[in-house]
Amino acid sequence: MIIDARTLESGLELSADVVIVGAGVAGIVLALEFERRGIDALVLESGGHKPEIANRDLYRGESGGIPYRFADGCRSRYLGGSSNCWGGWCRPFDDWDFEKREWIPNSGWPIKASDVTPYYPRTHEFLDLGPFNFDIGAFEAEIGKHHVRRMPLPSGRVWDLIAQFSPPTRMGRKYSAELKAARHVRVVLNANVVDIETDPDARTVRRLKCRTLSGRSFAAKGSKFILATGGIENARLLLAANTVRPNGLGNDHDVVGRYYLEHPRLYSGSIRFNGDWGRNMMYDIKFHYHNAAVQAFGQKFAGAFALTRETQEAERVMNGRVWLCSMFPGDEQPAAKSLERIKHRLERKEEPGPTLLEDLFTVARSPLQTAGFLGGRLFRLRSLIRDVRFQAIVEPNPDPESRITLLPHSRDALGMPRVKVTWQLGDIVRRTFDRNFAILADEMRLAGIAQTTLDAPMEGTGGWHPTFENQGTWHHMGSTRMHDSPKYGVVDRNCRVHGMSNLFVAGSSVFTTGAANLPTQTIVALTLRLSDHLADRLREAEATAQALPA
Repeated sequence: MIIDARTLESGLELSADVVIVGAGVAGIVLALEFERRGIDALVLESGGHKPEIANRDLYRGESGGIPYRFADGCRSRYLGGSSNCWGGWCRPFDDWDFEKREWIPNSGWPIKASDVTPYYPRTHEFLDLGPFNFDIGAFEAEIGKHHVRRMPLPSGRVWDLIAQFSPPTRMGRKYSAELKAARHVRVVLNANVVDIETDPDARTVRRLKCRTLSGRSFAAKGSKFILATGGIENARLLLAANTVRPNGLGNDHDVVGRYYLEHPRLYSGSIRFNGDWGRNMMYDIKFHYHNAAVQAFGQKFAGAFALTRETQEAERVMNGRVWLCSMFPGDEQPAAKSLERIKHRLERKEEPGPTLLEDLFTVARSPLQTAGFLGGRLFRLRSLIRDVRFQAIVEPNPDPESRITLLPHSRDALGMPRVKVTWQLGDIVRRTFDRNFAILADEMRLAGIAQTTLDAPMEGTGGWHPTFENQGTWHHMGSTRMHDSPKYGVVDRNCRVHGMSNLFVAGSSVFTTGAANLPTQTIVALTLRLSDHLADRLREAEATAQALPA
């Protein structure tokens, strides 16, 4: 059932066994799982079925540390959440992403890869992926085309891998009919949680206070509560629930909001291929996504390079992913950016900045830039390629000073304090970029594939390459991290908030480290694990209640 909170009577109190805050990727997966199990659940979603300016404004705040755009265009505050604006890249975390790596401070999850791996196959159903197979050799053999083939990697320091592409699945759009027809789950749209009420000791949540932007107020009660509002909002809600505990809930040790993670990305170098290696599409991001040539088993995919686990340890670096990127005339020019924004609008993504009319004008007055960009993106005319560069995304270091805090004198339309996002990255991130580029360049030279010209190293400079994208990749992670100790984490290994009996967190905010693979598939896997845990707890509570004498 789907309900619009703006139609509810003020003062109403809704109740369910489980109350979920947020109907993004994690919230919708939880709702579908609880419906399948016959568990009474209530989902509170801030937005409606489409983006609205007033809802979008609730995300806005200030940036500290690295200049950082984290609100408009980066998140989607309506049914489906971040699935409304993601690109669809999917790959499970590497096994060592969960391990303690002594050269990376604050690394190491309280769970192992084996605790999550069993859930990854089921994520393919939710995200519309192909077979649960990430063997690049199998995909290469299935394609059987000379221009989509693996490069030899002779030294053993580098390995290659693939990511699969979701269409991408827009969770709200795909599952709205199923949620509307649900018998055990109610989704309440335009419902904003403004406070978490607890018992006098702030150990048990009693109910949630909710408001609509139109002014109606109501409450939601349950036996279990789950925050699933994203890597920034989960921390914001815990910090703002400070009526009983001035520092907020789960924050006895000042950890809520800390260890905020975001993947940095940049382009670097220049690659000159030998022979026909320049025609290879396996690793070039300009020939992925919508290219039917780079698919196997009915699944589109992208090849990438990474340093092996042993190389990372020897080099004292973190995990990373490197692609090749062909550069066409018009790339990184105003017309190209306008065309990207026009495309995003057609895909119903939130897109701030210039208006549609302004973007159309920019495109019209720059015909050469537009033609070059479209020739590369739409027709992939190799004759137009003017350079090939490395593109990399690397793992962010978990830093307690990279954090989400509340602004004391800035509030949104609901009276909630806005956030300040202070994104920090250490010099180990610069070193990780530098060594990935240098080692891969050397590997390509040894294999006789290409000669490369590298840009100046960043390590030790305190600065960043000119192509460093300050907005990151919009992967908000880590602000309510998982750790066995409340001194270093906000939730335990079962995603329960430390010190709380019935409050849980779902989504990428529980990530202890950010890995180098994009987070959505692991969000779904961890959410399925959480749904199993809560279903077991509810079943045990029901059995205990039935066993008690009448």
